[in-house]
Amino acid sequence: MNATIIEALLPIVVTLIMGYMAGWHRNFSADQASILNRMVMLYALPLNLFAGILSTPRDQVLAAGSLFFVIFLGMIASYGVVFLFSRYLFHRSSGVAALQALAISGPAVPFVGVPVLGHIFGPASAVPIAIASLLMNLIQVPLTLILLTADAQNAPPASGQSTSAPEMGQSRKGSFLSYVVAACKEPVVWAPVAGLVLVLFGFSLPQALRGSLTLLGQSTGGVALFASGIILFSRQVMFDRQIARAVIAKNIIMPGITWATALVLDLPAALTQESVITMAIPTASIAVMLAVQYHTAEREMASVLFFTTILSVFTMGGFIWLTGF
Repeated sequence: MNATIIEALLPIVVTLIMGYMAGWHRNFSADQASILNRMVMLYALPLNLFAGILSTPRDQVLAAGSLFFVIFLGMIASYGVVFLFSRYLFHRSSGVAALQALAISGPAVPFVGVPVLGHIFGPASAVPIAIASLLMNLIQVPLTLILLTADAQNAPPASGQSTSAPEMGQSRKGSFLSYVVAACKEPVVWAPVAGLVLVLFGFSLPQALRGSLTLLGQSTGGVALFASGIILFSRQVMFDRQIARAVIAKNIIMPGITWATALVLDLPAALTQESVITMAIPTASIAVMLAVQYHTAEREMASVLFFTTILSVFTMGGFIWLTGF
């Protein structure tokens, strides 16, 4: 088991450090890291998910209903709870509260999940990765955009700051439905859905085509983690009680609640491990990207990303061990 944990998590540390060093040596800038992330989200990850789901047996996909339910509770219900706590207990603005909710409830499945879950569960990892990616892109991100937009509209513009729309291709007056429609056009959303539909109709990926789709898809984890290391270097991190609460909630409380939920529902051991480890994955970098675009809690979100990612090596390893893999 210890060898499995090391083999699953050591590549994360090494690749993040390489990305961080690349940023330190000025080989790559934060803007170039965003381009790498764009390649991952538009090409590598969609191909990886599509090929992974088509390589998963149909009965295994059909048995993932309970896994979807647990991950849905872990990501969507916790988003609402964190937002309410942040907004009304800690009196943060709705925009900051939305970013905190996204940072705590949204795991970086495309970045960290691919190498970790893929190493542990093999092709079956495509199912939890697809579930988490869909929930984030169809619900969490659009909802966060709506709350950030409403907060930006209510706040007076800073001196000398442009009031133009952020670089999302969206109007500040957009509705939740418009953001969902836009999200559905992204390959990271429709590719796994297309793969799921094909599997349900009995199609599978021919062996001759598998290599063609997975060649670029296999680069997902490495490129995404390398880009994350560059982004971590480009942002000055800080540590305070807000950051500490967010890190504890993301790395320990969320996967702990997910584990308890899976036990109450009496899920099979494999599904319990998949759901718990999925929720133990650190904060998704989309929280930092949105914070930068809306000029809201930029340093705080970067700090949460930094500490949840670094400490996840220990917390994810702990949950892998505790769930008895």
